[in-house]
Amino acid sequence: MIRTVVNGVSIRYDDQGPSDGIPVVLVHGHPFDHTLWAPQVTALTAAGYRVVTPDLRGYGGSEVVPGACLLSDHADDIAALLDTIGLDRVVVGGVSMGGQITMEFQRTHPERVRALVLSDTSPVAETDEGKAFRNALADRLLAEGMGGYADEVIDKMIAPYNVTARPDVAEHVLAMMRGTAPEGAAAALRGRAERPDYRDTLARASVPVLVVVGADDFYTPVSDARATHSLIPSAELVVIEQAGHLPGAEQPAAFNDALLAFLRTRVAVHG
Repeated sequence: MIRTVVNGVSIRYDDQGPSDGIPVVLVHGHPFDHTLWAPQVTALTAAGYRVVTPDLRGYGGSEVVPGACLLSDHADDIAALLDTIGLDRVVVGGVSMGGQITMEFQRTHPERVRALVLSDTSPVAETDEGKAFRNALADRLLAEGMGGYADEVIDKMIAPYNVTARPDVAEHVLAMMRGTAPEGAAAALRGRAERPDYRDTLARASVPVLVVVGADDFYTPVSDARATHSLIPSAELVVIEQAGHLPGAEQPAAFNDALLAFLRTRVAVHG
């Protein structure tokens, strides 16, 4: 991995594939790191794409910044990272919180977006109940650490049947969650509790958009993905069978097929 400083924060990232390939930036969710995207990096680079996968501030090998980290902080970090490595317009995609960061990036840096990939995410603003939950969870993680939380949510982060059927995926997801610094996770939770509504800006998006969701996602069910899809006249919707909240990890072949088809048919043509 490469380390650089953006917006005063040390960020680690991978930059793989041909330097002249169409650039794709993939943003992980909470509480994970860039390795969540390993199957996609392999498939995309083999197909000639350049793939940038950062560890968000507070996660993985990037610097932990306590307090509250807004989605806009993450989006601005990505913009600054693109400046550092000399990329102008990119395909940007994310899962869960990463999808919300992607939507924030589209809201605040639209001139840098070539296409959007939104996996298992919601554009709706946080509710009062949700704010209270996220802030309480932040307090809990600071007090107790990540272990108990990771064990509680593993069968929601991936479909319960995949905890058994895909033990390698379950162990990877658990390792990422357990390895996340509680201070970083808490800061992201507090910032995410303040997220705005992205529906208006999504509806005005003029770039190609792919909406992907696991058929058995606990957190953002297929009905949420259909609602997001309906906002964007030109969007495509793909439901990944036998997957929960992290279909790119649970069913990488199906996810990669959908992503590569979208890139081949929509992005290269759109420019």
